[in-house]
Amino acid sequence: MEPTGSVLPKLTELSPHQLAFLDEHLRSREDLSAVPGLSAELSRSCSDLDDSLVSLRRHLIKLAVSWIYRSIGAKSSIQKLSFKLENLSLCSFQNVTESKRVQKIFGVELPQLAREVQHIENIRKYVETALQLERFVGDLEDAVFSVINRQNSGVLSPKLTSSSVPMEASAKQDKLFQSIKVMNSIEDMLIEVLKSHPQWHHLLRCVDARVDKTLAVLRPKVIADHRALLASLGWPPKLVTTNAEGREISSVPNPLVLMQGEKRKRYSYSFLALCALQHLQTRREDRKRNCLEQKEERISRLWAIDELVSPIAARVEYHLSKWAHQPEFMFALVFRITKDFIIGVEDVLQPLIDEARLVSFSAREAWVFSMVQLLSEFLKNTFSSLAENYSNKDIKSEVSSSWLHLIDLIVAFDKRMQSLLNLEACLYTDHETLPGLLRGMSILSIFCDNPGWLKIWARVEFKDAWRKLKSELKDERAWAVHRKPETGNQSGSGSSEDYLLATREDHKAPLVTDSVLKIAWGMIDRCQTLPNTLIHVQFIRSTSGKFLWHFLNVLISHCQISALHSDGWDYNDNSIMRVCGSINTARYLECKLQEWSDDVNILDLSVAENDSKLDKKNVGADSICFFAEEIKGLAEIETNWLLEIIALLLRQFDTLSWEYVNRRERFEMGQEINPEADSNVSPDLLGALHALRSQLDVTRTSLNSKDFLDLWLSTADGLDHFFFCSILMSDVRFSNQGTSRFRADMRALYSVFQLYCARPEAFFPCIRNSLKLLNMSTEELKRLEAVLSTGNRETSYRQVFGISHLSTEQILKIIRKRML
Repeated sequence: MEPTGSVLPKLTELSPHQLAFLDEHLRSREDLSAVPGLSAELSRSCSDLDDSLVSLRRHLIKLAVSWIYRSIGAKSSIQKLSFKLENLSLCSFQNVTESKRVQKIFGVELPQLAREVQHIENIRKYVETALQLERFVGDLEDAVFSVINRQNSGVLSPKLTSSSVPMEASAKQDKLFQSIKVMNSIEDMLIEVLKSHPQWHHLLRCVDARVDKTLAVLRPKVIADHRALLASLGWPPKLVTTNAEGREISSVPNPLVLMQGEKRKRYSYSFLALCALQHLQTRREDRKRNCLEQKEERISRLWAIDELVSPIAARVEYHLSKWAHQPEFMFALVFRITKDFIIGVEDVLQPLIDEARLVSFSAREAWVFSMVQLLSEFLKNTFSSLAENYSNKDIKSEVSSSWLHLIDLIVAFDKRMQSLLNLEACLYTDHETLPGLLRGMSILSIFCDNPGWLKIWARVEFKDAWRKLKSELKDERAWAVHRKPETGNQSGSGSSEDYLLATREDHKAPLVTDSVLKIAWGMIDRCQTLPNTLIHVQFIRSTSGKFLWHFLNVLISHCQISALHSDGWDYNDNSIMRVCGSINTARYLECKLQEWSDDVNILDLSVAENDSKLDKKNVGADSICFFAEEIKGLAEIETNWLLEIIALLLRQFDTLSWEYVNRRERFEMGQEINPEADSNVSPDLLGALHALRSQLDVTRTSLNSKDFLDLWLSTADGLDHFFFCSILMSDVRFSNQGTSRFRADMRALYSVFQLYCARPEAFFPCIRNSLKLLNMSTEELKRLEAVLSTGNRETSYRQVFGISHLSTEQILKIIRKRML
């Protein structure tokens, strides 16, 4: 026998055992003459081992058949006993002893016999299942041994002719697909056993162990063959990096599109084999995961496409390393390669994926996913280096700038890569696999496995945002307000359109508000492609949320500078306008944050955050709002400082009207006046009314319409109680002339609010009802006293005289003030 003429395998492809064997028998060139004899000896050894294996399998079959015969015999005996028992039930019982015997048979012996029969039946099923699995595993090992043996047959086999190569490859492919088919059959049986007999876990573990050993041998060989086939096709192509200026990346050819004939057929078989192996591996992992009751997000990626990307990664590693300080070139190169090959990959590989019946996989998406992972693996080293240097105070600023620049490139790159996906095809993607696929569509996924990097990123983003806002606040125009022209009804109540606040101008918010919202939303938008929901929430809380809380403190400080206190404020219009600007800012931010929380993406984050809380009983209804705490803080600023302005207006009115309130004798005596004439208003009340009108005009101009509505309504309510308590509930008595003067003064008070509503007196119920009581005739007063003397006096007098908001005691006290 002459030595083989086929291409010898590389030494790196041989196992240590094979190398030791060759070293022992072929130490020198003279030992080659003994190759024929050595080959014959090895053939005899293999034949003997095959005979031994066949003998062992026959012996096992005999033992199994013996168990089956015993099972059949037991079953026959049980059937005979059952027949006798049926005949026995037809006979009449002769005596009490025979009746007890029958009861013992039916109550004790028969159930025990049934359990024994069931036990034997379980043993029979177990043996049958074990034998069937043994047959499948044996067929699998034979098929895999044949695949491996054919792959290594070139070492000592006779010389193969060129015409026999396709036949040999076809035979090996048939054996490969046969082995995959057998493994799928084994997996079907294991799934059925897991459902019907989960207690047979020892059998499952034994079969899994043997299949795992077989896969550990088969998969590397299949991948090695696939890689060799790709290399023979010219994959990966030689990549042309850049032009002479080093800025534009040239396109590259796609060998997958160029392959024809036998090469295309061989690649198709190899691709299908990898897909079939991956599908089998996925089934096995799903079964084991369900068995352990574990839920794990599975990423939809294809081994065959990973094998396309792996050599590209090795080829571009040099260029990526060279552009470490020019990362924009790295992103441009990877995007250009992805874009140049994506059409060819989809046209060539998608039909093969459909043929493999992998319905939840897309060649286009898997290609983009793998290319994103390629760049992600390289950028891990970059971020690791930046994270280490961030603690160095001397270069911390430079590191922060590099970090932000890299994040900018990543965000832009992620959007460009996702734009390559066919969005219409995504609609038909399995919803269970889509989240896993999108998880790897962003380079930001590297932060999911590195929480320390995420904290550094959040810290850098927040500091950069705060630096931008501080520079904005230094501008004097930051708190300026560009208002829209006033369109409200100046002579009466405002129209409903005045209270539809949409834009910043509608809210009369200062210019800095736009900057705050732009900066905060910019940080939210930059992390949109973070795949992990809880990490996404954590990042927004650490950046935009923290930024908004800091700005809330700025609003509070901005209000406190005005010193709206009774002992410190000099009633300067600028102070009121300053506080109103802060209130408008809080109102506008509150509306925008509510809009953001109602966004579908933000709403999903809020739901996920609530679901992750352990104590769900303590989760309130408002927790569904993502920015609920920030909105609550803004509402507190708005309410507290609005109350400060209202309290200040009332304190100012109290101070200016002190003489009017304390000169009560005017209501007990005086000349007859015309209450309709403005000139009849008490002089010592005019100053207070004038100041009130002036301050309300300032707030109306400076404050947004909704908050101003609350302000003047609360002010009117406060003045109503002020006059009622300080005058009407005091010890003063009213003559007819005094009543007319008080009515004229109150009409002047109403006129201050005439600009904001058509019937201002409706918002002074205590004063209005008191004047009604003071103007009643003697007969009406007697009737009222009679009504109040009845049992149901609390409600009847309201129905009869239309007096509300006053208690019975208050009504009686006012009646006694009449000087008849």
